[in-house]
Amino acid sequence: MTTALTIALCILMLLAYIFDITSSKTKIPSVILLLVLGFVVKEISLAFGWNMPHLVPILPVLGTVGLILIVLEGALELELNKEKLPFIVKSMLIALLPMLVLSFSLAAAFSYWGNVDFKNALGNAIPFSVISSAIAIPSARNLSTVNKEFVTYESSFSDIFGVVFFNFVTENDHIGTGTWGHFAGQMLLILAISFVATLALAYFLNNIKHHIKFAPIILIIVLIYFVSKIYHLPALIFILLFGLFLENVDELKHIKFFRKFRPLDFSKEVNKFKELTAEFAFLIRASFFILFGYLLEREEILDGSSIMWAGGITVAIFIIRAIVLKLFKLPLNPLLYVAPRGLITILLFLSIPVTQQIPLASKSMLIQVIILSSLVMMFGLMKTKTNKESPGTAPETAV
Repeated sequence: MTTALTIALCILMLLAYIFDITSSKTKIPSVILLLVLGFVVKEISLAFGWNMPHLVPILPVLGTVGLILIVLEGALELELNKEKLPFIVKSMLIALLPMLVLSFSLAAAFSYWGNVDFKNALGNAIPFSVISSAIAIPSARNLSTVNKEFVTYESSFSDIFGVVFFNFVTENDHIGTGTWGHFAGQMLLILAISFVATLALAYFLNNIKHHIKFAPIILIIVLIYFVSKIYHLPALIFILLFGLFLENVDELKHIKFFRKFRPLDFSKEVNKFKELTAEFAFLIRASFFILFGYLLEREEILDGSSIMWAGGITVAIFIIRAIVLKLFKLPLNPLLYVAPRGLITILLFLSIPVTQQIPLASKSMLIQVIILSSLVMMFGLMKTKTNKESPGTAPETAV
């Protein structure tokens, strides 16, 4: 049985790799193929009567580690300088505003038609309002440089804002002045931790001479994230800041303190670290979606009672997104289509406390929104030119 499982895992990962490298040609998001692959594996195992281990507890762990690595991978691709500050602020606002509008609108609908408390309805609505960087970033790989950078910033900020907003709503029974003060304290604390931890990890990365040094750093990053999570700190901010620092330390070389990092030598180590992070992120992301597909039930995908809600939510996602992109004078094509729901949506949905779950926001609705938003992205990108600087996507136009 062990040999068979090992062979199966190797084959599944190789198929995931094929999906990844062919997605630029087929325009089919690899997440859809991975979900289908996982579902087919389950059907085959049932048909042959194979006894599979209990895999449900593994899903949140894989998802959280995948989220960490994906945000880190995205941050390691982003250049940071004064000229890009307006671009970054704009991507932050475009990540935040649609999320807030959709969350409160959907919460009002859940509260009205589900006859539930608005706060609980809001906690259930937030997962549907967050763009999944796990799907958006790989899918933007063949867009123009500026659009790809925008998608990376926007989806990473969306993940961070979504997690912070979700935790704030679900972990506080009552929201008042004291709650906001506590939240401000948490933000200041995570910024302080991020500053110290980033400098320490960057120093280790640049000075450890042992032939194994990248894996321990990734393990420390994951450890810091989970310890911060115990104390309800927005740890994704640390992940983003750490990645941005590594990628942009050469921008700080005019400051005497940062010359100690030897920016030229440091960049070589960062490039190696980026490659390893990308490899790990691929394995974890592929494993997560295959496992999620394996755990899907046919009834959940085809549930007619939730399809109208899922369709309405998907339409609302892209209408709100179109309005916001127009307000900020960004091109609708191709940015409108890159708003998939996925890994972060699943993680937040699974994190809703039992006492705050509402029947209306079902797993079937979640799955259908993920599939529908990915299909919209797929068909939208199919009609988008793939050359790196196609008309209407030059930096001065797109930002």
